[in-house]
Amino acid sequence: MANDGPVEHGYPHLETVRAAVTALYRRLSHDTIQTFAASVPPADVAFCDTDDLYLGAQRVARELVRHYRLPDARLVVSFREMQHAANVELTTGPEYFVELNDRFRTHRRDIGAALAHEIMHVYLHRLDLSFPGTRDNEILTDTATTYLGAGWLLLDAYREDAASSQKLGYLTPEEFGYVLAKRALVFGEDPSTWFTSPQAYTAYVKGMTLARHDEQQPPLTAAGWAGRRRYARDRRHAQSHHAPVGMPGTASTPYAFSPDADGPLRVSFPCPTCHQRIRVPVRGRVRGRVRARCALCRTVLECDT
Repeated sequence: MANDGPVEHGYPHLETVRAAVTALYRRLSHDTIQTFAASVPPADVAFCDTDDLYLGAQRVARELVRHYRLPDARLVVSFREMQHAANVELTTGPEYFVELNDRFRTHRRDIGAALAHEIMHVYLHRLDLSFPGTRDNEILTDTATTYLGAGWLLLDAYREDAASSQKLGYLTPEEFGYVLAKRALVFGEDPSTWFTSPQAYTAYVKGMTLARHDEQQPPLTAAGWAGRRRYARDRRHAQSHHAPVGMPGTASTPYAFSPDADGPLRVSFPCPTCHQRIRVPVRGRVRGRVRARCALCRTVLECDT
């Protein structure tokens, strides 16, 4: 939790975020993720200063448990002085103890954001889904919280001005905006109307720009002129030298060429929705487009290989 301290910006955790989205699709499946098409509505997690602190926190926790479809989980919420925003004791359940930073006694509108992250820890614990290392596992938790419909609360808790700052979670504001934008593109949702923080809206707009950029990379037909020209050059090089070309996963060349076992050249590239790599044949003499379907998230992609 950044409390009046410096807030990191940009996309330093982008590859881990993308790996987390892929892991969610692999562990949950496309059908299960589709059941989270509706985000947590603001009214369900609203918390005003006149609400009883403990009863209000328990109410918000129940709403988030219901959203995550953990009906047999019971959350006991308490407050204490601590360095981090919150902490949850992961046990076999069904009762889980969540501690919130004493700061939330007077910053009650952000209690939902803190609980959304901690209850996602419970959800992932039950799924037995984790990344090695504390840092990457927390990034997975932030990503899952956002992609499954409660992370807009974490982004909305980000506020920064010349005199003070606050940010919850391990992702940067722009990374939260990116994951939220990826979710919005999948479900046709516009979370921007829920933001009370103008800085959160700005981060979401920046994240949406990067999310749309994912959909405009060759060999996708939506790629721009410069990308198509670079792709054609790399394809010619691969065809003439009969050798792999490209560095999969890099920002400059997200695609890579390699010969198939029986000879034909193929190109692999990340799905713009789930980031699983897709491998399709490079076109031959007959020019035309190829339609590819991601086996993981079922996104249909128009390609010109």
